[in-house]
Amino acid sequence: MILGIVFIVLVVILIGYIIGVYNKLVKERNFVDEAFSTIDAYLKKRYDLIPNLVETVKGYKNYEGSTLEAVVAARNRYMTATTPEEKIENENMITGALGKLFALTENYPELKANENFMKLQGELVAIEDDILQARKYYNGSVRVYNTMCETFPSVIVANNFGFKKYPFFKVENEEERQNVKVQF
Repeated sequence: MILGIVFIVLVVILIGYIIGVYNKLVKERNFVDEAFSTIDAYLKKRYDLIPNLVETVKGYKNYEGSTLEAVVAARNRYMTATTPEEKIENENMITGALGKLFALTENYPELKANENFMKLQGELVAIEDDILQARKYYNGSVRVYNTMCETFPSVIVANNFGFKKYPFFKVENEEERQNVKVQF
């Protein structure tokens, strides 16, 4: 009889632990989803500015068309991406393309003097700061969630209930890690 009660108590404790870990994993996954949604909202705001920026720059003759095409193509790829991994990859491409675009403006003093361009660039810089902060929050949320999915004993619950790791938001290729070179 006592052995039966001890067994029942242990089963109840184990079930309670599994429920607790499951709920914690769901909560952390929701934090990650919320953090990614925040990044997505800031990126949408940024991408809404890009057509205006491109149109402003197009008005200047001799401007590097390949750079503008890269910015537009990267924006379009992001807008059609469906998974977080695709969005992260495409976001990294546009960050690099925008960096090149702004570096090239150094060669065009009349463009730098354009009030509309400067306003758009200022708005973009503010959004970039927001995106940076949102990325930090997202990566922190991913770290906590992924750690739970990989550490014992919560890994057992995570694997049995289909919890998968999320990707970090990071620079993927070496070219984007380098400073953009501006030559006069």
